[in-house]
Amino acid sequence: MDSAAAAVSAQGPSAAGTPVGSRTWKETLRAPRLDPYWLAGTLFVLYTALSVTRHLRMLTISWDLGIFEQAVRTYAHLQTPVADLKGPGANILGDHFSPITALLAPFYRLFPSPITLLVAQAALFALSAVPVTRLAAGKLGRARGLAIGIAYGFSWGIQRAVDFDFHEIAFAMPLLAFSLEAVVNRRWRAAAWWALPLVLVKEDLGVTVAAIGVAILVSVRRTGHDPRATRLACGLVVLGLVAAALALTVAIPAFNNTGSYDYWKKLDGEGPAPTIPLLTALRTLLWILLPTTGLLALRSPVLIAAVPTIAWRFVSHDDHYWGTDWHYNAVLMPIVFVALTDALARAHGSPRAWLRRYARQLPAAVAGAALAFSASLPLYSLTEPATYRIPESVRATERLLQLIPDGATVEASDVASISRLAGRCRVFWIGDTRGIEPEYMVERVGDGRAAKDLVADAERMHPHTRYQVFGVEGATVVLKRAAPA
Repeated sequence: MDSAAAAVSAQGPSAAGTPVGSRTWKETLRAPRLDPYWLAGTLFVLYTALSVTRHLRMLTISWDLGIFEQAVRTYAHLQTPVADLKGPGANILGDHFSPITALLAPFYRLFPSPITLLVAQAALFALSAVPVTRLAAGKLGRARGLAIGIAYGFSWGIQRAVDFDFHEIAFAMPLLAFSLEAVVNRRWRAAAWWALPLVLVKEDLGVTVAAIGVAILVSVRRTGHDPRATRLACGLVVLGLVAAALALTVAIPAFNNTGSYDYWKKLDGEGPAPTIPLLTALRTLLWILLPTTGLLALRSPVLIAAVPTIAWRFVSHDDHYWGTDWHYNAVLMPIVFVALTDALARAHGSPRAWLRRYARQLPAAVAGAALAFSASLPLYSLTEPATYRIPESVRATERLLQLIPDGATVEASDVASISRLAGRCRVFWIGDTRGIEPEYMVERVGDGRAAKDLVADAERMHPHTRYQVFGVEGATVVLKRAAPA
């Protein structure tokens, strides 16, 4: 080799004619270690687009978005976290123990809008895809890792949760994913540190923390004796159970106006015959495990972490908990996909040829299933032009609601209107003002009823107050308290 050629060789490939800049960004995009991050970025854009476009078109599903905005708004102003939609002056910590939502306060103070909560949720959901994809790529290779990451990001449980406005369980998603990634990689201390903050997300997740401790114990027993890991896992079990017990019996009753935990009544034994929830439970369990993991997740001890959530849902007599709608299955998605990765890694070394073949094909199969099911799931709406158009009827309704002055007291039954008012008015749920006579009432007409019927209803609820129609747009009616005669 002559001296010139040697010089080019020493300088590397870019010196041989490829521009350094173009080479750098292309290589960056192709770098396997960045796959989890660009996938998470893509999911963040999709989740944000879904949530925000729904909000802009006033397609809010539940009052939860208004409740959380009221709580975060008070946190942002360094006040007690009150959610008047749960009752005048109700401390949100007396409903569910979720102090972690205070982390949103600085962002809400800068951007006081329900969209801030929706974007934060999209970011948390997308972030949870990083450990899931990274673990799968490390255990199964780049292609299968990406397939698992795509299947997770497009899973029906996450899509349903993104579609359900905002909920505090968004914080649980990355915590669970990072903790269980560490469990599979036998990084016991990291697993514990990621799991512990779950007790601040919701009161029931303390039991999930304990279940993660049990999963560590089972994993340690499978791989050999490790006294330090055993002690850590036992500590996690104890701390998780104690945290859940304190939240349920001390913290929540202390903040609750009645001095109790309101959701105990959902376990009081009243409700449908047991055979109905059992049939529904079987259907839900199949949805949780079959299209997402091909049932292979059952071979991993990580799946133990899903037991508490599944158990309290099916023990409850509230049928909303039994099915596949809303946000209740979201926290199960990181668990089942990490369990799937763990089971796949174990299956590749199995002496059973059929199991090895099944494991090789399963990542592509679950990714294909997730994408195929998406045709009937919320993310599919992003392919429809109407998703990005705000109807004139929505704009007209917003103009009407804007006429309600900031700081006014409002009693409302229209959840879509609540999401436009909770950030600037004191909003109560219909029939739960507890003696407060609101300045405005926002309701929806339907079933052949007219605005005058709503006036009569309002005056029956508040017999010492007179109301008049303030404005009507489509099905939305705003009543205003009449001045005393």
